[in-house]
Amino acid sequence: QVRLRESGGGSVEAGGSLRLSCAASGYTFSHSCVAWFRRPPGKQREGVASTYIDLRSTSYADSVKARFTISHDNVANTVYLQMNDLKPEDTAMYICAAGEEVCLGWRKPGYPWDYWGQGTQVTVSS
Repeated sequence: QVRLRESGGGSVEAGGSLRLSCAASGYTFSHSCVAWFRRPPGKQREGVASTYIDLRSTSYADSVKARFTISHDNVANTVYLQMNDLKPEDTAMYICAAGEEVCLGWRKPGYPWDYWGQGTQVTVSS
């Protein structure tokens, strides 16, 4: 059974940092596009960052560029999202997803994600 498990969320003040982890079991991230999404309170889910594991290529939403970094550890089979200079508008449920395709079009609704995690809550206070 494939499972993506997020961890690392919490409550921080504006300007603080958190590192989220997305650990996979029953699935290997190689040959995959892995992404972090977030769902702010009362808003739709949005793509935050993605990485194509084999090429180590990355892509970010404009709102998080230069603040967030997505990376992965092949040995730990885990994808991370380092979040710096957090802002209240970053408050959301953060969810990871994995798909067995390249990341082209990853932010579009029709992208064929294969697996989703349950999410980890991030709350940033001003």
